[in-house]
Amino acid sequence: MTGLKDRYGPWAVIAGGSEGVGVSFARKFAADGINLVLVARKPEPLAETAEAVRAEFGVQVRTLSLDLTLPDAAAQVGALTDGLEVGMLVYNAGTDNVARDMLDRSLGGLERVIALNVLGQTRFVHQYGPAMRARGRGGIILVGSLLAYAGGGGMSVYAAAKSFSHTLAKGLWYEMRPHGVDVLGLVLSATKTPAAYRLGLKMDDPVIVASEPDVVAQEGLDQLGKVPLWVVSDAADFAAHIKSLSDAEAVALVSRSAQEMHGSDNKA
Repeated sequence: MTGLKDRYGPWAVIAGGSEGVGVSFARKFAADGINLVLVARKPEPLAETAEAVRAEFGVQVRTLSLDLTLPDAAAQVGALTDGLEVGMLVYNAGTDNVARDMLDRSLGGLERVIALNVLGQTRFVHQYGPAMRARGRGGIILVGSLLAYAGGGGMSVYAAAKSFSHTLAKGLWYEMRPHGVDVLGLVLSATKTPAAYRLGLKMDDPVIVASEPDVVAQEGLDQLGKVPLWVVSDAADFAAHIKSLSDAEAVALVSRSAQEMHGSDNKA
C-alpha cells in the first residue's frame, strides 16, 4: 500500500509500539514520512525503537511509557498529541501470556486483561476517532487474535476480550466508512515477536504457522479500507477449519493448540 502519508498522515499513534508488530507498523509509517507517537509500558525498548526510527527515516517520534490499563491512559496520550493531526491509530496492545483456567487466576489479573483489550481500545478510538471523522480521513487498526474465533480454555477471558475487539472493528468499519475513515480488525495467530521468544512460546507448531511481524503489518495496511476483518494469511487455513467445526470441537482444538504453544509449565 502506497501513499500512506497522503491518506492518513501526518501523525500515527501506535499503542504497543515498542516491539514486534508495533515496530513493523512504525517503520512502515516512518518510511512514508509519517511522524510517530509510540506508547508502551517498558521504557527501554520504547526508547531504542524511537531512536532507531529517527536515525533511519528522519521523522519525528514522541514516546510515552505508560500502563495502558489505566483509566486515563488514552487521555494521557491525548495530552501528548494535543495540537497534532493524528490520522492513524494502531491499537496493538493486549497480549495475555498466561495459560491457566479462569478460576485459577486472580480477579485483578483478569480485570487487567479486560481493561487492556476492551476498555483500552474503546477509549483510544474515542480519543482519536472524532477528529478523523470530522476531517473526513483517517485509519484505525485494532489487533485481534484467532483465539476469539472459538474461545479458548486456559485463556477464556483473553479470547472473550478479543472477540469484543473483532466485533468493535466490524461495527466501526460500518460507522466510519461514510466519513472517509478506514477501520480494520487485524486477526493474528502465533507471531514471532521478542515477547513471544522471551516467554518461550513454541513457534514450530505444525498446525499453527507462526507469522513474521513485518508480514502481519504489511497485510494489515494492504487490507485497511477494503474489509472490516482480516485474518493474517499464515492463519487463514486454520481459521477456515475452525469455522467448519462445531463449537465444542472448535474450542477443544484451539484450547489444545494454545496450551501446547505455551507449554505445560506455564504457571504465571
